[in-house]
Amino acid sequence: MDKVAIVILNWNGQKMLKQYLPTVLQYSQEEAVVYVADNASTDDSLKMLSADFPECKVITLEKNWGFAEGYNKALAQIKAEYYLLLNSDIEVTHHWLTPLIEFMDVHPEVAACQPKLLSIYNKDMFEYAGASGGYLDRYGYPFCRGRIFDTLEEDDGQYDYATEILWATGAALMIRSKDYWEAGGLDARFFAHNEEIDLCWRLRIRGRKIYCLPESYVYHVGGGTLPKGNPMKTFLNFRNNLTMLYKCLPDSELRHVMRWRWFLDYLAAWETLILNRNWGDFRAIYRARHAFKCWRKDFEADRQQIQASRVIDKIPEQFHFSLLWQYYVKGRKHFSALF
Repeated sequence: MDKVAIVILNWNGQKMLKQYLPTVLQYSQEEAVVYVADNASTDDSLKMLSADFPECKVITLEKNWGFAEGYNKALAQIKAEYYLLLNSDIEVTHHWLTPLIEFMDVHPEVAACQPKLLSIYNKDMFEYAGASGGYLDRYGYPFCRGRIFDTLEEDDGQYDYATEILWATGAALMIRSKDYWEAGGLDARFFAHNEEIDLCWRLRIRGRKIYCLPESYVYHVGGGTLPKGNPMKTFLNFRNNLTMLYKCLPDSELRHVMRWRWFLDYLAAWETLILNRNWGDFRAIYRARHAFKCWRKDFEADRQQIQASRVIDKIPEQFHFSLLWQYYVKGRKHFSALF
């Protein structure tokens, strides 16, 4: 069994792999085995890996399973104590793995952790996908230390301390293999978006802990799967976020939160249409609400199982306030200002 398996899921990402895989191999091979799991790419990714990176292990999947099931299929073929799910558009740094491994080794109560995520384009700024660790507000809106909605903070060391978080970014997620499989892995039905938040929330419900360890830091391109403003991205984010809420909210919160989300989602749809003339996102939000309504019954058994596994009723990293109110009404656009 490997100690650490770094697993990069690839779909037609030849350019990203060629640019960023060398740093992963250079700074990781002493402590981890590096895998690329290929989601049936149609570009020359496999040929390039064979020719340029023969030291990298390759797992070939028979079709594009998406992010969630792609990882499930790949990780099922790997025996390791720790998995490290890593996007192909990540530039790692010297000594980035050591703090993650050492922390996990001495804290068995911690299921998963992430490094600090900075922008590849401006290395003094946090990156959208995970910044310095993720949280949720009462109504399921995700935010991070260093990023609220589209407002990114400059990194001047204000969050350079290890802390418990609710969710770790799927762009660079270290997780114990035992916890991964006991929690059920990533939900394949999500395909992409919110799947790592859903997994981490399920782990927290089970009493396991998630951390951000900023001593380790990496640089992320971001937007590689679907670019910002793509209606499919909007559809997946809304549908999957509602599904995650349905699965994970305690009984005492479910009805209240879902009623408010009905109002807030349709408000968001009309705001995109009236203010931005964005028909694509308008339709995507309506489609997402309809899709959630149609498949909600498919998650009833999941909800029952998750609630039965609950050892924490109120998770401290899911805050009771409304992020929308804090951000748009009170003008609090930095994480530190929320408190």
